[in-house]
Amino acid sequence: MEKAHAYLRIQELRDILIEANRRYYVENSPTLSDYEFDMLLKELEALEKEWPEYITPDSPTHRVGSDLKTVDGEGNKKEFEQYPHRYPMLSLGNTYDISEVQAFADRAEKGIGNAFTFSTELKFDGTAICLTYKNGRLFRALTRGDGTVGDDVTRNVKHISNIPQELKVPADFVPTLMESSPWPEEFEIRGEIYMPWPAFDRLNEERLKDEEQPFANPRNAASGSLKLIDSRLVANRGLECTLYHMLGEDLPFQTHDQALKAAASWGLPVSDKRKICKSIEEIENFINHWDTERKTLLFATDGIVIKINELQYQEELGYTAKFPRWAVAYKFKAEQALTKLLSIDYQVGRTGAVTPVANLEPVQLSGTVVKRASLHNADQMQQLDIHIGDYVYVEKGGEIIPKITGVELSQRSADVTEPHFPETCPDCGTKLIRDEQEAKSFCPNQTGCPTQIKGKLVHFLSRKAMNVIAGDATIEQLYSKALVWNPADFYELEKEHLLTLDGWKEKSAERFLKSLQESKNVPFERVLYALGIRYVGETTAKAVARAFGNIDAIMKASVEELLNTDDVGQVIAESIYAFFKDEMNLDTIERLKAAGLKFEAEAQKQKLSEALAGKTIVISGNFSISRDDMKALIVAHGGKSSGSISGKTAYLLAGEKPGPEKIKKAETLGVKIISEEEFRSMIE
Repeated sequence: MEKAHAYLRIQELRDILIEANRRYYVENSPTLSDYEFDMLLKELEALEKEWPEYITPDSPTHRVGSDLKTVDGEGNKKEFEQYPHRYPMLSLGNTYDISEVQAFADRAEKGIGNAFTFSTELKFDGTAICLTYKNGRLFRALTRGDGTVGDDVTRNVKHISNIPQELKVPADFVPTLMESSPWPEEFEIRGEIYMPWPAFDRLNEERLKDEEQPFANPRNAASGSLKLIDSRLVANRGLECTLYHMLGEDLPFQTHDQALKAAASWGLPVSDKRKICKSIEEIENFINHWDTERKTLLFATDGIVIKINELQYQEELGYTAKFPRWAVAYKFKAEQALTKLLSIDYQVGRTGAVTPVANLEPVQLSGTVVKRASLHNADQMQQLDIHIGDYVYVEKGGEIIPKITGVELSQRSADVTEPHFPETCPDCGTKLIRDEQEAKSFCPNQTGCPTQIKGKLVHFLSRKAMNVIAGDATIEQLYSKALVWNPADFYELEKEHLLTLDGWKEKSAERFLKSLQESKNVPFERVLYALGIRYVGETTAKAVARAFGNIDAIMKASVEELLNTDDVGQVIAESIYAFFKDEMNLDTIERLKAAGLKFEAEAQKQKLSEALAGKTIVISGNFSISRDDMKALIVAHGGKSSGSISGKTAYLLAGEKPGPEKIKKAETLGVKIISEEEFRSMIE
């Protein structure tokens, strides 16, 4: 893979994974199955290994997913207080093959050098929780958060019936002068809060009656319920808890299993679906048993957790940045179903990408009826050798997104027909194009293809962009009535226009117009993202907005100048440059400016000085403030923050532990290296 396309793919993968993490942890509405997420993460890890110069501290390969809700971008107050975890609350590494479990065992054996055993436990599919008990009473309950800090959901956890607020004394405990209570004075115990299937079904029935969107699966339902603002509602959700890991100072246990048995004796909910294994063969038998029996359980499970049982060896093996080295999760393969492929539709997205979608004979899969599944692109169709009328295997990975994984050739009849990917856009008839480096085909008619136009309008108003209250149906109505064609048209709408639409009343029209008015306060980086520039996701939009400060500077920027920006590679730079050379786009921006949208970064507006005017500064290492704050400080004093060193770089601002490659390149190019102290003296 060429360097430019490697960079583009890395940025694309990061955007996908960051958004998937947010949807999974914060919104409780996953967009990827666990398997798909893990495969994309592995691809990103491989690319970062091949191109280490593109590794960043905020990469999903280095961060734990977060369920935190802080100030939400609109300035709304946090819903829950947040506290640091005493011990980092990390994720588990995932595997889908017994050979990878063997590799985990081999690494552990090499690191330990002694005989050890495994604790194998059924993996409950819920939301992580950390409980702290002090003097036998529940003190605090924290979500995973970002692994370092979690939301305090104690008041909600107290409404979960099987979590004791006060521990019980075992019948065989005899107090002594040394031990007046059976439990440590303070300890943490971690586990999973989940929603059993009966409670899940009941909740979704209620939501459907109230015309609310049902939850996709019990995991999302549990996570959403735990974050309810009204804690009284939690009691009615039927949540349960299972606990699986104890932490504390000087715990009196030699093994993980001993700790769990003690916890159970104190009245804590510990799963009995676990086994101590001495070999990979025993682990494999345990996996195979539950892979079959899980279908009989009253709760969702997605795998088996395998841990080194001896606590001493856990400590010796330690942790990576994301995972404990002494534990791994084996994930069950997704459930499959065989059904008939009836037809294929070809859908056009807002960027012009054409995606084939399979229409299927309805089939029951993971508790839902599946009728459609994505085929991704022409290459995937060819690889599957799929024909209309074939019987195909459908998988709903992670019980979320259906996909076709194979064809049952033994059931192929003589009357099947080979599908042909269209050569022209199914929406506007324009001849499709496909770049040699792209898997997808595109319609180039960005300004005349109805689906692309409507897709861009939907994107412009979306929550992550302008955050205007409107759905696809609203856009369809406005477009069909020729009221809106261009994003700028939204800000020229009047109540009288809206009242001509079917179903619109005074209140709905006023609410929509108010939402448009409020969108004028959306910060510049989100406005830039809302413009829908190809390849420019949220992360890139933030970087470009921060580097240039305002839309006029971006419009004047050369490809070379754009390339000196964080998160911008050759393909992205050329896309941005081309966007701002299009007269229609420039006209749209002028109209949006006139409407009052923000086209200048806050740091630019509140410029502190011109001390760094005309200076391009690259930062590397750690500072007394965050790297983002340091970049903002550069811009606030008239400078430009760049991600890569070139001959035009004025300074390399080096903090603690700067990247050796950047230091080397700066020395080679004769770029002056300055410390944080020197930098601050320049702006004082």
